[in-house]
Amino acid sequence: RQCICSATTPFVLLGDVLDCLPLDLCDKIFSFVEENVSTWKSNSFYTAGKNYLLRMCNDLLRRLSKSQNTVFCGRIQLFLARLFPLSEKSGLNLQSQFNLDNITVFNKNEQESTLGQKHTEEKEDGMEVEEGEMGEDDGPAPSSIPIDYNLYRKFWTLQDYFRNPVQCYDKFSWMTFLKYSDETLAVFKSYKLDDMQASKRKLEELRASSGEHVYFAKFLTSEKLMDLQLSDSNFRRHILLQYLILFQYLKGQVKFKSSSCVLNDDQAAWIEETTKLVYQLLREIPPDGDKFAAMVEHILNTEENWNAWKNEGCPSFVKERYIDDKPKRPTRKRQAPEDFLGKGPDRKIFMGNDELTRLWNLNHDNMEACKSDSREFMPSLDEFFAEAIEQADPANMVEEEYKVVRNANYGWRALRLLSRRSPHFFQPTNQKFKSLADYLDSMVSKLAKELPDIPSEEIKTGEEDDDDNGDNLLKDSNDSPSIQSKLVTNQQMDDVAAKLGAQWKNLASHLEMKAAELREIETDSEDVDMQAKLLLVAWQDREGTQATVENLVAALNATGFSQIADGLSEA
Repeated sequence: RQCICSATTPFVLLGDVLDCLPLDLCDKIFSFVEENVSTWKSNSFYTAGKNYLLRMCNDLLRRLSKSQNTVFCGRIQLFLARLFPLSEKSGLNLQSQFNLDNITVFNKNEQESTLGQKHTEEKEDGMEVEEGEMGEDDGPAPSSIPIDYNLYRKFWTLQDYFRNPVQCYDKFSWMTFLKYSDETLAVFKSYKLDDMQASKRKLEELRASSGEHVYFAKFLTSEKLMDLQLSDSNFRRHILLQYLILFQYLKGQVKFKSSSCVLNDDQAAWIEETTKLVYQLLREIPPDGDKFAAMVEHILNTEENWNAWKNEGCPSFVKERYIDDKPKRPTRKRQAPEDFLGKGPDRKIFMGNDELTRLWNLNHDNMEACKSDSREFMPSLDEFFAEAIEQADPANMVEEEYKVVRNANYGWRALRLLSRRSPHFFQPTNQKFKSLADYLDSMVSKLAKELPDIPSEEIKTGEEDDDDNGDNLLKDSNDSPSIQSKLVTNQQMDDVAAKLGAQWKNLASHLEMKAAELREIETDSEDVDMQAKLLLVAWQDREGTQATVENLVAALNATGFSQIADGLSEA
């Protein structure tokens, strides 16, 4: 009872008993362990005893022979599979490692081979017959399959590739495997099995001697058994099944397979053709070849699912049931008012912000309003900045806080319009602006000089602000308006730029433009006319009130563009 001893006591006792008893008695004791697997999996025993049971089973497997005690070894493996969950990492071979200790030993010395020799000498009296052999009197009729040492050696050499499939990816090893496989399968294809007489008689003798069917986990590689093995349907099925398992690994996607383990097109084509041949040979082997081939194909298809499960990290198959402990009670959803949904007579939708609410409710269908033709427009510079230029005139006495340039919405739209319509927007300047409004004040001053029909004599420019004698300059401009009339207009710059074209760089040297400024002009535009226009705009921004027609005419004459200068003077 649990109150008398700990939960580990039964497992320690079982382990000690199995260590002391011979294998025959261990078989009986293990039957008790198998029958109570549900008890070992209970909550009170599983955690305490699973490691003891695993150690006990491993100790038993080390004592057992895999060829003589095959059934007992299989019972132990099945017990462990029932005891531990399917996703137990210790039994999954996650890294796809192979049992490289499973070496098939055969005669590799051709001089010691007995194949092809005639055994005329009689056996001595009392000579024991090797297990698996038949006496001369009981031996089958001479085999029709031409067996020699070369076939024997090549046939058993293939077992090394089945033991370690990775070497098939090596070029030279693959050529050997290809050659030996073609010869072996050619023998299977040429010499088909039509009856089971020899195999049936062999099985009957084995059953009569021991009373049960004997299964060998390892192949017997004696040369004397070669003809019997090739005539045995079960033996052929084992070899062909090994081919199918090998091909499945070579073609499959294995998570821990090296990146160099990739089949080329020729290898993949050979495997595809050989797979069809192997299934054909399986269907031709009696008895029930079609059923056996179909069963093998089904098992290998199922194996693909296990491979995919292992590649995904062996996720658990058990899904926990979600139980909602909260009591459910019927809820009534209150209907939203019609006006809030935009369906009532007022149908005003509140967006959480006054400006958004105003914009959203301008039209009952905002998508259609956005598609309206009236929205597809872009104002001209003179229309959009007319109010700002008027407010910039000191004679109108508009206070700074009431100017439109102080409005954030107006400033955002002004920047977008300037980027589309005004070359001043992309012209570099040394002036530093503390705010967007200060920048727009400067741009309004420049636009006032270019836009026609807008009085701009008294608008102060950014360059005048930096001059200590700004007031005097303003008075001079008021007293002598002829100076303002001599400033180069936007239209005049367009005409000069169109005539200059690609020769604008010749004028740049006489306008005293720096090399860095020329590079910026070439970067801003690839059109030569626009580059000429940008040159004149940069010159106008730098000169300010000195950007007069007379100065530009003088520069044109000095460069050699006298015709352009005459046209500008006449205008």
